[in-house]
Amino acid sequence: MENKKRTLFITQFGILLAIEAVFCFTPLGQIPLGVIVATLAAIPIVITAILLGTKAGSLMGAFAGLFSFIVWTFMPPNPAAAFVFTPFYSFGEFTGNFWSLVVCFVPRILVGTVAGVVFTAMKKLGAKNDILRYAVSAALGSLTNTVGVLGGIWLFFGGQYSTVFGATILYIVGFLVLTNGLPEAVVAAVVTPAVCKPLQIVTRKKA
Repeated sequence: MENKKRTLFITQFGILLAIEAVFCFTPLGQIPLGVIVATLAAIPIVITAILLGTKAGSLMGAFAGLFSFIVWTFMPPNPAAAFVFTPFYSFGEFTGNFWSLVVCFVPRILVGTVAGVVFTAMKKLGAKNDILRYAVSAALGSLTNTVGVLGGIWLFFGGQYSTVFGATILYIVGFLVLTNGLPEAVVAAVVTPAVCKPLQIVTRKKA
């Protein structure tokens, strides 16, 4: 029985990791919403945290940070912003440093941590509606990434970022929260229950 559970865990984690890689390295991880684009990278992290536990979700977040680091180092979607995510990229006089790694990795790890903790806490507090638990955990996990990344940029690279993009860091952060952070949280809150509910039913039957 223990070997069966371990095999199931490894299989599920491996599938979710593969999906995370696809979302990070291909356009399939982006959903156009009119003039904005919502990314799906946080969703496999949240699903991992809900289905496999907080530690597994945090580990998936670490892999997501690694994938993001690779993308921003070797094929940055926006070269002007790459230095805030990797110490190996420069834009004019601005160069990434140790804090770039913090911005790249820590928020994504915390996505899994927050989603897992919120899901577990809601269950312990007696929230009986599975859909609500999935949606709230997913939304808060996604927002954790938004707040963590933008907060890190503000804290460690605020002046440089403002100079590069010609706007105050407060305006940039507010704009990105409204046009990326909130839509991504809504998408995560919709997609996660649609995936987790049937998967948990199947998993329980196989357990």
